[in-house]
Amino acid sequence: MSTPDPRLHAFRPDLAASALRGQVAADRYADGTPASVAVGHAALRRAPTDAAPMDTEILFGQRVTVYETRDGWAWVQCALDSYVGYVRAEVLAAEADAGASGYRVAVPRTWVYPAPDIKTPPVLALPMNARLAVEESEGRFAAFDRGFVVADHLRPIAEPEPDFVAVAERFPGAPYLWGGKTWSGIDCSGLVQVALEAAGHAAPRDTDLQQAALGEAVPDSDLQRGDLVFWRGHVGVMLDAETLLHANAHHMQVAREPLVAARARIARAGAEVLSVRRLDRPVQN
Repeated sequence: MSTPDPRLHAFRPDLAASALRGQVAADRYADGTPASVAVGHAALRRAPTDAAPMDTEILFGQRVTVYETRDGWAWVQCALDSYVGYVRAEVLAAEADAGASGYRVAVPRTWVYPAPDIKTPPVLALPMNARLAVEESEGRFAAFDRGFVVADHLRPIAEPEPDFVAVAERFPGAPYLWGGKTWSGIDCSGLVQVALEAAGHAAPRDTDLQQAALGEAVPDSDLQRGDLVFWRGHVGVMLDAETLLHANAHHMQVAREPLVAARARIARAGAEVLSVRRLDRPVQN
């Protein structure tokens, strides 16, 4: 039996998820407890220290299962994509009610105000795909338990975006950040995951997982809008037959460029295109 992927399965020598009993050896097993993220976005780290790499981020209202809390850190698994890691325990709420909120942030970034007035100092910033439970409307604002958000910046989760590429096109200029998933900082696979989530299409977090799970392989001689181009450790989205959009460490931001230019530059660094994947869901121009 192959060993489960530690990125996607909660197991350590001393502790594992109860669902993995019989698949991995551990000193003890736990069912875990539900929680949700109570800050705009939080780093999910590889180890319980701020010096550890940030593998991804979890966003306001998104659910996690907490398997252990110790020394200010929680060892969790994300409901969105099953990713496992460590997050500061203080960023979690004990109840996971926001996961069933029904609304998501549909713009790259929005403010939460303490009153239905844009002149009041914001108390929180929420990134795209943050989830919240709207309680009522007041003028142009939607109210929830943390304050007021401009209602036009929200969409029902049940109403996904029609074109994930159009979502990704809202991010050019956003700074590159390894593990990032927000306008404040985003990486290549984070951009793909965020855009697909907004369009109601589940996607894994890392490039190798995305390449294995998303769409079908197509030849690179007939590229079209929405095709995903994969290199080892990198992915970009085709805006049309010639133009690639990707968060990349060369520009250190989300940038548009001709695929031929990106391909040549990345090849000089020793990496060739591994595959092109086309999603079964059509996109709209």
